[in-house]
Amino acid sequence: MADSRDEPLVLGIETSCDETGVGIVRGTTLLADAVASSVDEHARFGGVVPEVASRAHLEAMVPTIDRALKEAGVSAKDLDGISVTAGPGLAGALLVGVSAAKAYAYALGKPLYGVNHLASHICVDQLEHGPLPEPTMALLVSGGHSSLLLSADITSDVRPLGATIDDAAGEAFDKIARVLDLGFPGGPVIDRYAREGDPNAIAFPRGLTGPRDPAYDFSFSGLKTSVARWIEAKRAAGEDVPVRDVSASFQEAVVDVLTRKAVRACKDEGVDHLMIGGGVAANSRLRALAQERCEKAGIRLRVPRPKLCTDNGAMVAALGAEMVARNRAASDLDLSADSSLPVTEPHVPGHAHTHGHDHDHVHEVSKENLYS
Repeated sequence: MADSRDEPLVLGIETSCDETGVGIVRGTTLLADAVASSVDEHARFGGVVPEVASRAHLEAMVPTIDRALKEAGVSAKDLDGISVTAGPGLAGALLVGVSAAKAYAYALGKPLYGVNHLASHICVDQLEHGPLPEPTMALLVSGGHSSLLLSADITSDVRPLGATIDDAAGEAFDKIARVLDLGFPGGPVIDRYAREGDPNAIAFPRGLTGPRDPAYDFSFSGLKTSVARWIEAKRAAGEDVPVRDVSASFQEAVVDVLTRKAVRACKDEGVDHLMIGGGVAANSRLRALAQERCEKAGIRLRVPRPKLCTDNGAMVAALGAEMVARNRAASDLDLSADSSLPVTEPHVPGHAHTHGHDHDHVHEVSKENLYS
């Protein structure tokens, strides 16, 4: 086996939403995963406020990077590259991460890799279960995304099979939690209440599951409305709302559709395993039902531990390390954040001219600095 010190050592920065994540990875080994969350600052607004998130990233960035380097026991000058989420995400939040990554890459004389947030969510599983099979079928479910993706090569070939046409699963959890007065974020608290409720108590609708509906697309808007109306009707009649049963029945409707479509996609594409990622992948019922249905269908399930499912820098570092390992072109220092970067672009390669002597020359200025 090769010496692990030969594997690329990469620092990853993630600021697409409200978590400032900095991860350090050597090959497929996680060395540090530092996160500073601004979730408490958004809680009183019942959702993420972009300007608040951007300012929080700005304040957290340098201390979080320092913490990650210390945790990993490595020096910044030892890094083989800096990777950063270039999109998709909140424009202002992404800009803070991209600007920081450029500054560190420039100061250290290291290559910069602007990577895709969704592809990073898939790649993070390498840190837990080893190299990804090719192709990989991935179900990504979070506050902003519900997607079914087929990846033949995580650094260059990711194909969307289906996506949400309205609210993402995580958004639906947040909105129903708000209607039930359970606070923000909604995912963890609904999961907790649902454990004590009956998932079959209320028959909530399963969106886009009819014979003529798109096989792999998702819709949670109708479900959300149906649950909200059910709750309103109870309150209007002066009755108590059975929070546990509503939580369990709503959650079941979401995970039933997600797992059913994911297993179907695996069968249709002839892929014998499924990877689930994104914040909602931390949901205990989603994990249990996916495991049950995958076993029945002869599909191997790969789900990273909950901390790696939510947004984090480790996933960005994991994809960056894969870019270095496969000799993918680095990004230019004029890399820009793209709030709607398509998943078909796992990374943003630079123009050819910067990967010759010009690229080295750019960094000459800064070789003798505080990091050298």
